[in-house]
Amino acid sequence: MIRNAVLLLCLTIALPAVAQERAAERPALKAEVTVSSEIVRIGDLVENAGAVSDVPIFRAPDLGQSGAVPANRVIEAVRLHHIIGLDTRGLAEVVVIRASRTITAKDIESRIVRSLAGQYGLADAKSLNVIFDNEPRTVQVEPASGELRVTRLTFESRSGRFDAALELPGSAMARRAPLRFTGSLTETFETAVPVRALTQGEVLKISDLTLARRPKAEFAAGMVTDAEQAVGLAVRRPLLAGRALRQSDLQKPELVARNENVTITYEVPGIVLKMRGQALEAGTQGDLISVLNVQSKKTIHATIVGPGRVSVAAITPRLAANTNPSPSRNSANARAE
Repeated sequence: MIRNAVLLLCLTIALPAVAQERAAERPALKAEVTVSSEIVRIGDLVENAGAVSDVPIFRAPDLGQSGAVPANRVIEAVRLHHIIGLDTRGLAEVVVIRASRTITAKDIESRIVRSLAGQYGLADAKSLNVIFDNEPRTVQVEPASGELRVTRLTFESRSGRFDAALELPGSAMARRAPLRFTGSLTETFETAVPVRALTQGEVLKISDLTLARRPKAEFAAGMVTDAEQAVGLAVRRPLLAGRALRQSDLQKPELVARNENVTITYEVPGIVLKMRGQALEAGTQGDLISVLNVQSKKTIHATIVGPGRVSVAAITPRLAANTNPSPSRNSANARAE
């Protein structure tokens, strides 16, 4: 009697565990799947599909695209392959994503540039820029395809024209759409450009500038090629964002404005005089400007030495060429007389 009771207890404990194990092995619908081929197999959509996992049942979306398959269509499709009682987990549909790799116009440009850099007297890759006759469109290709490579390339040094054919090993998509491109190649240089419109007199900060590449044909003497060189200088005239910066566009910051009240300093050994004045001209450090002495109402010329401060240099009288002439004979006689 006791033995039967123990056996019954063991069965009671074991049955839920067996039920859970069987439930875990039961075919069940997946919520979302990613496939890499043109077809969707049962095993892509159903967990624990068993021997029929590799059986194709649907066509996959296009490369890089996604679609949804209603749960009832999956149930109907797998029933033909003896999967009965599919656990849908309450799902109404399964989202299917087609895996892909993106080939952009930048990828194509980079590959052509790398093939031409250092040849035909051209500069390195970072100094070359491609202008396509027809801008390449972005292409979605198989994720397992190989690296983009140039199979044929012609280049005319005088005109800068090129004709290039490329291929993508292992990609059926690339084979259906031949990768042939024509265009021109230009050499570029790096220059500082404003990131925003600048007004006259603005003092530049490093955040106001960035480096951009411009065609070498536009290069001229005085271009600012290092943004750090322009920091702390003032804009001489209004500048548009993206315009190549020249040294002639910049000046030292204005320290004295026109009609500004200034302090005039006059200094000679042992004496320092300070007077009030009014600047009649604007200027920066070291500029010689006209200043009105407020007390005497006279206009003088003074050098800007700081914000609101000008200095008047002491003038040392020039001596005559012969400062101590010898007395002439006549003058000696005159004194004698």
